[in-house]
Amino acid sequence: MRHQKTNRKFGRKVGDRKSFLKGLVHNLAMKEKITTTLSRAKELQKVVAPFITLGKKQTLASYRLLLQRLPKKSAEKIYKDISPRMKDRRGGYTRIVRLTSRMRDASPMAIISFVENEVKEAKK
Repeated sequence: MRHQKTNRKFGRKVGDRKSFLKGLVHNLAMKEKITTTLSRAKELQKVVAPFITLGKKQTLASYRLLLQRLPKKSAEKIYKDISPRMKDRRGGYTRIVRLTSRMRDASPMAIISFVENEVKEAKK
């Protein structure tokens, strides 16, 4: 039975799915705002939050864990840039904004971005 099994499979096996989500986290960390399908954005939100929380600790152990689990550039950016901006937040690091459906297959689309980034843009 699938009781309490809430993750999405995306039609991939376990290793492929982990690699796929790692790539999405990398893209979000580097660009800080990406457009993707709604289901991918919702799953990405669950995956990226623990990485930011880990980076907020600002210890060598947390940095090494980030390096172990993410590509080097995105791990460095989360540790040195994104996590310090989120130090006062207790969660809710990302925002999902729904868009219209994609033309060719009618998939619901969304923009996922970091919350602090958009707050700074609004204040300018």
